[in-house]
Amino acid sequence: MQAQYRAFSKQIPLMYFILLTNTWILCGSVYSSAPIELSIYFPMVLTAVCVFRIASWWRSRGKSTTDDHVARALNRTNRLAAVIAIAFTTWSISLFPYGGPLQQAHVAFYMAITVVGCIFCLMHLRSAAFIVALIVNIGFIAFFATSGEPVFIATAANIALVSVTMLIMLLIYYRDFTDMVRARIENHRLANLDPLTNLPNRRRFFSELVEAFATATTNGDGLAVAVVDLDGFKPVNDTYGHVVGDELLIAVGDRLGALCKSIFVARLGGDEFALILRGREQHELLGFGNLVCARLRESFALPNGHMVQIAGSMGIATFPEHDGDAMKLYEKADYALYHSKRNRRGQAVVFTSRHEEELRRDADIQQALTRADLEHELQVVFQPIFSLRSRQIVAYEALARWHSAEFGIVSPAQFIPVAERCDLVQQMTPILLQKALANAAIWDDDIRISFNLSAKDLTSSEGVLRLIATINDSGVSPARIDLEITETSILQDIERVHLYARMLRDLGCGISLDDFGTGFSSLSQLHSLPLTKIKIDRSFVSDLHRKPASYKIVKSMLALARDMGLGCIVEGVESAEETAALTEMGCDHVQGYYFGRPAAKIEAPGQIARRATS
Repeated sequence: MQAQYRAFSKQIPLMYFILLTNTWILCGSVYSSAPIELSIYFPMVLTAVCVFRIASWWRSRGKSTTDDHVARALNRTNRLAAVIAIAFTTWSISLFPYGGPLQQAHVAFYMAITVVGCIFCLMHLRSAAFIVALIVNIGFIAFFATSGEPVFIATAANIALVSVTMLIMLLIYYRDFTDMVRARIENHRLANLDPLTNLPNRRRFFSELVEAFATATTNGDGLAVAVVDLDGFKPVNDTYGHVVGDELLIAVGDRLGALCKSIFVARLGGDEFALILRGREQHELLGFGNLVCARLRESFALPNGHMVQIAGSMGIATFPEHDGDAMKLYEKADYALYHSKRNRRGQAVVFTSRHEEELRRDADIQQALTRADLEHELQVVFQPIFSLRSRQIVAYEALARWHSAEFGIVSPAQFIPVAERCDLVQQMTPILLQKALANAAIWDDDIRISFNLSAKDLTSSEGVLRLIATINDSGVSPARIDLEITETSILQDIERVHLYARMLRDLGCGISLDDFGTGFSSLSQLHSLPLTKIKIDRSFVSDLHRKPASYKIVKSMLALARDMGLGCIVEGVESAEETAALTEMGCDHVQGYYFGRPAAKIEAPGQIARRATS
């Protein structure tokens, strides 16, 4: 109906123009012989009705219309078509007795040619076209076939034949029109549908978001955007295969759809989904978001018999609490999701004014990084890794520092995430690695160096080849180098990380897994990687001498490392009590402020050894 309405409304003014023009030309032809009521007054009334209808259609052009409005408009057109057809047919036949043969022929010509034009203008509304054709042509044929004049009888026969032909053509055209509309609707549906989950896709989501934002801006309604990213989906996909991964995404889409029945839910791509929430109060959103995350933590029973458990993190942004436009609102929700993934994985985070400040700060940092002379502004500092058995420094970890020409000293916690998000980290890593290895080249040969790789450093063969070239040019034996990767980098693309980590391992470098225990990778995946060490995260070590659970976890991790034949370094050791507890459970290598803070100048090993025994 919407397609009929749009096509038909464009032709309505033309139809009334044909009808009125032909009518007044006929009036001029019979003016001298017909009564003034028929030649002037009655056409004026009909003209007023037609002009009113033209104005109504003209005012409605370009406006969005509801299905109910369209249905009423089309039904009203069917009724008016019958009334106007009867009126014009009656008026035309009433003029026939007046004037001579030429005027009578003009009346016949007027009825025949005008009804043809009107039918063509009404072709998109088949019912109205049939109503006009039947009323006018039945009246025409019946009147002229019984006139007794051979010419008019022949004309009536011709019109009957033409009318039947036109109606057949109208049926064919209307069938093609409806097929075309259905095809367009289906193409539009497919263009806006995610074929896997049958949810709206990314294109449909942003179209809906723009429309919802415009409505919220006009009416002052509340609006929120939520972006959901699955935690632990990639390990499932890599472990069980893409078929199981697809089934899991379908199940997630079904669960979100059941939970959010009155909410617009879309799949943006991969394992990312998005929601548009209208009219929700801000204080309700966090509870709703955590409810969604809690439901996503429940096990999924897949059709092939697998029971899979994952989690989901969510970022939420609200309007009018935060201004901007539809895309800005989405970007803020995505930034809140980023914070959820980093700090509150598996939970919902609502974008706040603090995030707004961070977003501006990150934008400033990104611009400064883009303009920075990275070769001169980037520096490395070194933190010792100490052996509790030998009481000796066995390695140093190289850590990045940035002395910005614009901002001064910038914390790596600020600039590293920004560099990763804007892909500048791939330019920074070779510079930092070269500087770190230049220092290591003058150390004793038994001192190792540990260097952190970003997730972005293991996404392309070109990046890995640059790392290998930097190592080969440094003069430092690869056997002295430990390259650290995080569980989050593994989860991004485990197959590619496995390939490139194997290349670096074959070069002779050690491969350490940093922040062990904080990610979502499975032991089977870790076992498949060419690891030589694991590093236990500070979150498990803090006050472990007072926390029996932490003590048991660290002890189990140390035992796991020994069973897997891996070295183990405990990070974040900051007190003598923690050191004593680690010594008791058989830990050897430790790192933390208790043994030395990161420094550009290497601290004398003897000072650290004395601190460890004090």
